[in-house]
Amino acid sequence: MGSKEKLNIPVISGFLKPVKEEVDEFNRIFKTSMKSNVALVDIVTSYILKQKGKKIRPALVLLSAKLCGGVNESSYRGAVLVELLHTATLVHDDVVDSADKRRGLPSINAVWKNKVAVLIGDYLLSRGLNLAVASKDYEFLEIITDTVKRMAEGELLQIQKTRKLDIDEATYFKVISDKTASLIETCCKIGALSAHKNEEHARMLADYGNALGLAFQIQDDILDYEGVFKLFGKPIGGDIKEKKITLPLIYALNAVDDKEKKRIKALIKKGSHVKEVIEFTEANGGIARAHQTALQFAEKASGILSNFPDSESKTALEALIRFVVERKS
Repeated sequence: MGSKEKLNIPVISGFLKPVKEEVDEFNRIFKTSMKSNVALVDIVTSYILKQKGKKIRPALVLLSAKLCGGVNESSYRGAVLVELLHTATLVHDDVVDSADKRRGLPSINAVWKNKVAVLIGDYLLSRGLNLAVASKDYEFLEIITDTVKRMAEGELLQIQKTRKLDIDEATYFKVISDKTASLIETCCKIGALSAHKNEEHARMLADYGNALGLAFQIQDDILDYEGVFKLFGKPIGGDIKEKKITLPLIYALNAVDDKEKKRIKALIKKGSHVKEVIEFTEANGGIARAHQTALQFAEKASGILSNFPDSESKTALEALIRFVVERKS
């Protein structure tokens, strides 16, 4: 994948550089899109805007559009649509997880309680759908509604399998493809289609987004097993405590006999043997093998980009691949 330098905030800034002006314009449109005649809605959405994210998803829409011909009004509408959906899912996730923080600030549910948080999430999702219908962006609407369905199905499948501790490799990839990669895939596809109706380019960039999303989630799951998290004051083993079986553990369990599998699953059920489960996963090659799998998806994403001519946008999308598999937090 190239350079091994640490890639964090400077890399994100570099990733956004080719579309800096476009992201600024997106921010203006996005703020306007959240407006309401109900005072409480405006108060809460103004608070959401203070929780400044990295804007990776709208930037993916804009970079994909630029790669395929150029950013236009349709590109901005697509970027707003995916960010409204993403923001809605974050608000709902915080309710589901009983999270009290989001991007360093108290979460919506912590400040206004669950009822307001759920309704605000619903409002943001409906605003995105309203905007798509008003602009007759029916193709975007079809793509995004399928994405919402996949994200919900992925989350529910993970819950179902977590209860029984019977997730296998195929199910894991189904979960992360639907739950995480689907939205990144959608960003890239909508961006490509907004520039021109080249189905081949849209398909290739959707495949890039899918591979990027899979690599991202696998790396995220790996970090749950690596002690470097302590450097950032974050607990390791969160997935294990929640009884989630992810790729590193799946690989490790596949490397041992049935008796050992049962022993480790019994420890996970208890939820109080995190260190032992982490040590088991590392000793049986789970972490190393998962990292190789993440690199394979990264290479796939990079290979797809090789079909496009060199440009600032292409360089930024390549840098994002490296960031995804090399990040430590």
